[in-house]
Amino acid sequence: MADAPPEGDSMADDDTIHAAGCVLWRRSPAGSGLEICLVHRPKYDDWSHPKGKLKRGEESLAGALREVGEETGYDAVPGAALPTLRYVVGDRPKEVRYWAAEAGDGGFTPNDEVDRVLWLSPGAARDRLTQPRDRDLVDALLAALHLA
Repeated sequence: MADAPPEGDSMADDDTIHAAGCVLWRRSPAGSGLEICLVHRPKYDDWSHPKGKLKRGEESLAGALREVGEETGYDAVPGAALPTLRYVVGDRPKEVRYWAAEAGDGGFTPNDEVDRVLWLSPGAARDRLTQPRDRDLVDALLAALHLA
């Protein structure tokens, strides 16, 4: 297997699936803290952070912001880089780079990939996430925002 791509590169010549996403957050409309956006993907019947595969030649951050827009309908203002998750899908390694991102303008419209979004408190988001590996990203977001 080839070496991982340098920071900023979007693709490698190896068999790794490269993806990117964001832990999308906003200030609670009630002013009681912050809320995290989770997406429901009917194909997998799971709850996750918005993310997706990078297009050929696409930079990771650009892909993360594109995926947030496609899946949630919201613009996103990127913040701190969060941990990169690495795991195996089928027989291929997958690497997903994440950023904290504050939600901007927009609104959700259901689509083929995502049929629902929820804005939840950090604790409720942690509990709702399907994959345990995604829960650490909630803690990483809180630490990046100096709320942990």
